[in-house]
Amino acid sequence: MKRRQFITLLGGAAAWPIAARAQQPTMPVIGFLASGSPPLERRSDHNLAAFRTGVEEAGFVEGKDVIIDYKWARGQFDRLPTLASELVARPVDVIFAFGTPIPARAAKAATSTIPIVFAYGGDPVADGLVASLNRPGGNVTGATFITAALAAKRLELLRELVPNADTVGVLVNPKNQLADTQLKDVDAASRSLGQPMHIAYASSENEFEAAFTALARQGVRALLLGTDTIFFNRRDQLIALAASHRIPAIYTFREYVRDGGLISYGAIQTETIRQAGIYTGRVLKGAKPADLPVQQPTKFELVINLQTAKTLGLEIPPTLLARADEVIE
Repeated sequence: MKRRQFITLLGGAAAWPIAARAQQPTMPVIGFLASGSPPLERRSDHNLAAFRTGVEEAGFVEGKDVIIDYKWARGQFDRLPTLASELVARPVDVIFAFGTPIPARAAKAATSTIPIVFAYGGDPVADGLVASLNRPGGNVTGATFITAALAAKRLELLRELVPNADTVGVLVNPKNQLADTQLKDVDAASRSLGQPMHIAYASSENEFEAAFTALARQGVRALLLGTDTIFFNRRDQLIALAASHRIPAIYTFREYVRDGGLISYGAIQTETIRQAGIYTGRVLKGAKPADLPVQQPTKFELVINLQTAKTLGLEIPPTLLARADEVIE
């Protein structure tokens, strides 16, 4: 074989794998945009697991059929526009916005073409994300577990559980855009029930101890914990503080009660996030957000931890136990 023919053959053989790799389809990318922080422990990973499950049900397995690019604001909401812009610049095929309306708003401000799927606990119409629940319009849709609107119901349950509570506390994150909605609902309920309330604020785990100390100083006998991603991710710390101050508390999701909290009432958060994951997968297959109605919860659950009640010296009313969806002993 002549030298020139050999070199040509060798060069073609070396180039073939590169050309073959270039022809292989690239995996789609989901941009995961969250207002909170990644879970500290694997067992706290319920929400991520639910999202991945939904995406898998739609036909995409992370690392095999799809890449997920995680962006966490870690409670610093002013970082969300930059994180959203980074996802748009990559670019990603769809953005999943989780935690509060702020990630979804940041994503919507960053792009009008990349589809956005949200999952959070507010009203997406009032928050300006969609035109209506049934006909979202634009490039945004998702699922809501409407936790903010349940504050009044939780207050009623808390009064039933601790009828001698002269003052009830509410702990909220002032940086959470749902805080005002939660406080308005609680204020309306407290006025109708004639229940004195005391508000405490904490926007990070470093402020939790001071908030509980302030609540105890005000003579708070029961606590309603607001809806917040930071609260959820740091729930072990909050549950421990409630126990050490001997303050009965009602929470937003069952995970709090399974980890030692007293009582919770709300939608099944992981089911809502799973539905949003399914929507994310459907969008990857070509569905348009404008054609996907916003998913809403159809069931709300009451969960009670009897061991925690015993530790606090509380006797759960039989009527409350009868209504519970789950009782942890």
